[in-house]
Amino acid sequence: MESQFKNKTFADSFKNAFNGIRASIHSERNMIVHLLASVLVVLAGIILRIDLVRWISLALVIGLVLISELLNTAIEKLTDMVTGEYSEEAKKIKDIGAAAVLVSAIVSVIVGILIFFRPLKDFFF
Repeated sequence: MESQFKNKTFADSFKNAFNGIRASIHSERNMIVHLLASVLVVLAGIILRIDLVRWISLALVIGLVLISELLNTAIEKLTDMVTGEYSEEAKKIKDIGAAAVLVSAIVSVIVGILIFFRPLKDFFF
């Protein structure tokens, strides 16, 4: 017996994934912040004409942060669904999910500095 939650077609998989992104954008302020930061960083890459290796690195860290935020959102929603009242264990679970986003954001800032240091130096000096 197939689950009612199973995608019936390949197109359904994409539709559901985009619905998840949309839901995250509508419910999570931090997702909007990450997306805006991503747009600004991509624009900086275009202006500074970064090379292919830098683009690959940039794409990976942007993806890392967005994936972390999506997973954290899923963890928070699932935790709220399972636990309707305050729970110290639920708080720990949510804090760990938030920590994953923080670590990915810190890594992305470090990689961003490494990516843009030389191009910015060459652009301004």
